[in-house]
Amino acid sequence: MSDLGNKDRHFNKSLEETTISTKQIFEGKIISLQVDTVELPDGQQATREVVRHPGAVAVLALRDDKMLVVDQFRQPLGRCEVEIPAGKLERGEDPLEAAKRELQEETGYTCGSIRKLQSFYTSPGFADELIHLYLAEDLTSGDMAPDEDEFLEMSEITLDEAYRLIQEERISDAKTILAVYAWNMYKLTGRI
Repeated sequence: MSDLGNKDRHFNKSLEETTISTKQIFEGKIISLQVDTVELPDGQQATREVVRHPGAVAVLALRDDKMLVVDQFRQPLGRCEVEIPAGKLERGEDPLEAAKRELQEETGYTCGSIRKLQSFYTSPGFADELIHLYLAEDLTSGDMAPDEDEFLEMSEITLDEAYRLIQEERISDAKTILAVYAWNMYKLTGRI
């Protein structure tokens, strides 16, 4: 498994930008925004807007050849979105434990088997959010426990239904689309 958080790995020194200054613009509950002034490789200066995020987890949960998803309103989109269970990491929280927590909170299910599939950055051009994607199987139903400001509906969908929802743009977030493709690979090859 790759360690994407290791900044020295796969680093091309000839493209390095050196931070000259950082100005904190906003500090919120989930994200912060800063504006960095950087020196470019050619000696010129440029401005970079950077969103800092504590990271997140997402869970591809499979039960009886169906994937668990939640439907919830997403304010930035102004509409509902069908997504796999996911959530923000708390400070110092182990991603594996966070994945189990989010699965239970958003779907009510616990898992007998869970393993990390991949970690990926959501949009490295302006944000440092790193999502850890897990595969959960051997699911046992229980009670949902969403956050007090979280309203969602859980359902189970087939792979064909997932592809239809992607075509209809009801599933349009990267983590869920990646999970659907991983699930398809799993069905075809037995491995992800």
